[in-house]
Amino acid sequence: MTKKQMVAAFAAVTFIAVISGSGDRLAEGSLPLATWLAMLVWAQLRWPLTGLVAGICSVVAMRVADLTTGGWLWPVTLLYVSVVIGPRPRLRLVVGIAAIHAVVAFNLDWTVLQHSASRAIAGVGPDVLWLTAALAVTVAIGNWRRWTQTAFQQQRAEIEQQRTEERLRVAREVHDTVAHTLAVVGVHLNVAADALDTAPDEARAALRLAQDVRRKAMGDLSSLVGVLRDDRHPTAEPLDLETLVAQVRAAGLDARLHVDGADAALPVRTAVGLIVREALTNTVRHAAARSVTVTVHYGPLTEVTVADDGTGSPAPFGHGLTGMRERVEALGGSLTTNGAGGFAVHATIPS
Repeated sequence: MTKKQMVAAFAAVTFIAVISGSGDRLAEGSLPLATWLAMLVWAQLRWPLTGLVAGICSVVAMRVADLTTGGWLWPVTLLYVSVVIGPRPRLRLVVGIAAIHAVVAFNLDWTVLQHSASRAIAGVGPDVLWLTAALAVTVAIGNWRRWTQTAFQQQRAEIEQQRTEERLRVAREVHDTVAHTLAVVGVHLNVAADALDTAPDEARAALRLAQDVRRKAMGDLSSLVGVLRDDRHPTAEPLDLETLVAQVRAAGLDARLHVDGADAALPVRTAVGLIVREALTNTVRHAAARSVTVTVHYGPLTEVTVADDGTGSPAPFGHGLTGMRERVEALGGSLTTNGAGGFAVHATIPS
């Protein structure tokens, strides 16, 4: 329901309620009063407080002139409510106006209309209770609406954060897969280019290895895309460490792998494979190394070390190292690097 529709409904309810509560005095003044109050409810779209004060004065004037037998407060209930739920809620001001309204109504009933104090209280008291209940319900509904709106905004923020994290994760996965593939393929293509004239068989073998690496990378990318398209998000299989080391060894490096300890849980093994792949990619692309050693110890605290004897090192804040560190920290572990005497990556991951 839009705001205008709600105000129109309030105006209609006010008109019907005032007419219904007028009893046998309908012809004398209640019909004009009902029409006027309904018009004031509509006018509150632009002048909320002005409409409320005008409505109160109208009811008081009609009661003092004995043109209506309706209540002192309840005919303007929805004028009060409209101010409370308006774009600028003024609850304290409305409560103050209502208190003054009730006191003035009691005094007029007692002094001007010459009713007894008990009858004045009996006439004004139910109106006060009714208005209090109406304002209490209005405030409760307003608080509930604000709470639901805040919760909705918080939920949207969490969803947006999850989407951002998912985009970053996908970017890391694609970066790791493509970077490793390009590094290894680049080395093989360089070997093929250098040996094309002098050793065609060696060049042919290097090209075959480059094709094999490319084919494996395309399979990895297809699997990654399949995971993203599948609503169930199946867990990817851990990378094979032997295959990763063999690819680097085929690129001309003296690559060695040492693995010991009991097998770890799937998330740990997956993280180990991704760390080893990224570290080997850095070695091939940046380190100008002749040898690299991969050491993995599975246990209550899994340790991964990839060390080379190169002279270069990757940028300390590159995407690859950042992605490795985020993966390790997400599992409660830590990652350190050392550029002295080669380059080494060391990660510890609790099981």
